[in-house]
Amino acid sequence: MPNNTHTPAQDQFANKAQAWSARFSEPVSELVKRYTASVNFDQRMARVDIQGSLAHAEMLAATGIISADDLSAIERGMAQILQEIDSGAFTWSLDLEDVHLNIEKRLVELAGDAGKRLHTGRSRNDQVATDIRLWLRNEIDVALDLLGQLRHGLAALALEHAATIMPGFTHLQVAQPVTFGHHLLAYAEMFGRDAERLADCRKRVNRLPLGAAALAGTSFPIDRERVARSLGFDDVCRNSLDAVSDRDFAIEFCAAAALIMTHISRLSEELVLWMSPRVGFIDLADRFCTGSSIMPQKKNPDVPELARGKTGRVNGHLIALLTLMKGQPLAYNKDNQEDKEGLFDAADTIRDTLAIFVDMVPGIRVKPEAMRAAAMQGFATATDLADYLVKKGLPFRDAHETVAHAVRECETRGCDLADLSLAELRVFHASIEADIHEVLTLEGSVAARKHIGGTAPERVREAAQRILAE
Repeated sequence: MPNNTHTPAQDQFANKAQAWSARFSEPVSELVKRYTASVNFDQRMARVDIQGSLAHAEMLAATGIISADDLSAIERGMAQILQEIDSGAFTWSLDLEDVHLNIEKRLVELAGDAGKRLHTGRSRNDQVATDIRLWLRNEIDVALDLLGQLRHGLAALALEHAATIMPGFTHLQVAQPVTFGHHLLAYAEMFGRDAERLADCRKRVNRLPLGAAALAGTSFPIDRERVARSLGFDDVCRNSLDAVSDRDFAIEFCAAAALIMTHISRLSEELVLWMSPRVGFIDLADRFCTGSSIMPQKKNPDVPELARGKTGRVNGHLIALLTLMKGQPLAYNKDNQEDKEGLFDAADTIRDTLAIFVDMVPGIRVKPEAMRAAAMQGFATATDLADYLVKKGLPFRDAHETVAHAVRECETRGCDLADLSLAELRVFHASIEADIHEVLTLEGSVAARKHIGGTAPERVREAAQRILAE
């Protein structure tokens, strides 16, 4: 016979101060409440939580699990809750741990028993997994749009400077002439790959875990495909254990975010170097820089520097998520509450950083004279002289050695290869003819590389226009 000595609690939420549920004999301590609560950071998922709940409720009504009246009451209640959240009137409670229970409690207050029926056939485990995916899907879409805008900004500036000569570097030493437009398009390519990775990641994000319940599914006749269609998911997660415990999609996003920030950091490093008075290739608009508290002349490239620094935190979030998941048995564990803050911060960081760079790149002021002067140093056309000799029939390794002797002579005399007369050049090889000085010009060097991906201004313009047409 059941023990009817105690009257069962009729409202689980109202008794939270006494115990988590009727199963427990004492309340959660205040320290544990603070330690385990996530509402302070997961409330940002409120809108998608309501979105997911409404789709779940519609499915419950369509399958006859709840009544049409219950559905109407839930929809009215959720509409009011959303209004309260948007207006700032909603009261968030630490006792209720997270965004999900806070919203559900308020729904019960507004809709009564209909609100209590909403959780039929689901668990917070599949609910939170669904919310994260809905939220992250939107963040990916925002990031993809910003990456597209940044690539367009880089391509537009590249088109303007398709023929602006600058030195190309290896080991931070002058290597060969390139154009500033060509250099910028290297970053456009990086950000293009970043967009491809995010778009691919989105495919795995866009699978519905709802219906997996706590871990084993539910005995109710739910229609998971209906919910997936309602929420715009491409498919459902095919294993209930995996559905609630999988965070691969979050790790994958953080990996893509880390690469985005790595590319941002590389560009930032160059912007900082280029803006230095010792280099002087560019200037940034004042709104992206700050001064010094003591040195009135200073103009510091704070935005690129801070973006370079913020890369470390996104890399850290990736490592944290990988470490979080590495030792977890199936299925859901409380550890997974720690997935959100790093994920949220990674998404916030790339959103804000990309938005700033979208604004900053078109305002870069280029100093072509300084770039050209730098390209005149370091014997940037030495490889062109070697190629010239190869075309005259000399094996490349012999041509390489011949030009090395010429460079050594120029270093001794303090001049460039182009400063040598034809007679002086012929000392190093008799096949050198009068057309050599066309080869040794900076313009001749970049123009000669007309292949796909080369530095020739015509190729740079084609590449920039292709990106602008996307």
